[in-house]
Amino acid sequence: MTRHTTFRFCLDPTAEQRAALVRHAGAARFAFNECLSLHLRARAGRRRDASETVPWTGFDLVNLFNAWKKTEAAGRVIAVDGSNTAAIVVTGLTWRAKVCQQVFEEAAVDLGKALRAWSDSRQGKRPGRRVGHPQFKKKSQNAGSFRLRNKHPKGGRPAIRVGDSVPRSVTLPGIGTMRVHDDTRRLRRLLAKGRGKVLFATINCRAGRWWVSLNVEAADLHPSQRHSARAADDEGGWVGVDRGLSALVVAATSEGAEVARVANPPKAFATGMRRQRRLARAVSRKSRGSKNRRKAAARLGRHHRRVANVRKHFLHQVSNELVKTHDRLVIEDLNVAGMLRNHRLARAISDAGWAELARLLAYKQSWRHGALIKADRWFASSKTCSACGTVAPALTLAQRTFECAPCGHTLDRDLNAAINLAIWAEKTHARTRDPQAGGPVTNAHRQEGTGSHPDESETGLEDVGTDAQTVPAA
Repeated sequence: MTRHTTFRFCLDPTAEQRAALVRHAGAARFAFNECLSLHLRARAGRRRDASETVPWTGFDLVNLFNAWKKTEAAGRVIAVDGSNTAAIVVTGLTWRAKVCQQVFEEAAVDLGKALRAWSDSRQGKRPGRRVGHPQFKKKSQNAGSFRLRNKHPKGGRPAIRVGDSVPRSVTLPGIGTMRVHDDTRRLRRLLAKGRGKVLFATINCRAGRWWVSLNVEAADLHPSQRHSARAADDEGGWVGVDRGLSALVVAATSEGAEVARVANPPKAFATGMRRQRRLARAVSRKSRGSKNRRKAAARLGRHHRRVANVRKHFLHQVSNELVKTHDRLVIEDLNVAGMLRNHRLARAISDAGWAELARLLAYKQSWRHGALIKADRWFASSKTCSACGTVAPALTLAQRTFECAPCGHTLDRDLNAAINLAIWAEKTHARTRDPQAGGPVTNAHRQEGTGSHPDESETGLEDVGTDAQTVPAA
């Protein structure tokens, strides 16, 4: 098993199960905050006494919290006997048996990862934007989420099961069997044939609905759904994918043939802006802390959720079409975070979802044993003539047609950029095998030594499970 995928379902819990979900989410938030408090106190004590140890890793934080939850600091009661003698009875966390203990451990692990990210960012070991120090989670700012691991006992059933008593249901430890709105047939077929196993489940509440995301370790795709291996000396077949605003995607080969163009994306954010403004005004007009304000905020949250679902569903469709038809893709290494600082284009760039499209293309090409290369960030794909290679001194956003002054070549701006990307990939493919040469490269081929699977254990196309889930009617 060499592939990881996620199946996401919308839960339909009963009133008792909803209370249990809220209780587990609160326990995760409490454990995270308490572990952070213990960590900060240990760091303060380290300043006074250099011999005191500070827990940094998730393993140390788990052990620290497990020891703390049974101490007097976690809970105590004063008992009075018949002779009116008062005594302190250490109870620890009296409610810890009402939730699954994995919730505490996973919250401590999350804090360990956050501390590691903050430390690496300070020391320059982590690329990208600087990561801040972990903060205490507030109930009003946290919709609620927790994670549960799946245990596979020998000779017994796993702790997390799908379709146990009802086909559309998910069984979670400490909570029980809950119905789901979505069809679980793909995942049930995957698990029944032994082609995958559930590793853990993440439960969160978004826009007033509870969702469960099951991380599955699955078998590789069936050979018929994978791209054929190319010869070692074959440097062709690359398709350049240019991402833009007027046309979301323009794909072309190095010969100048346009193979795909997405000119009319849904633009869910811009389409729903009028409704979003109306819902936001309704929230601001309600009194703080009132039920009407919470209801108005929930309506606004559902609108944001729908906009995100429309965008992600469309990006899944575009990425699926590209990876199915082309085994070699090259995209630009865009600095999307830097582009968002341009307030005139930030809304349109966010609505396009360039970074999400690149992420989808990367893992889907990996599943199909294709290749995805990122061109050098400073490669001027838009200003370079695809016919003679001359780089234009300037090219404004208003110029939608590229005109080369030396050779007179005229071409659509986006198509010209896509052709240049394909040419760049063919010329530098041999060099980019070396990480020290060329631009950053993402080799989507499976690593050596991952093993093979017989045909009957391969994952079929219908078992991929990457389609965006539909949201049930409110």
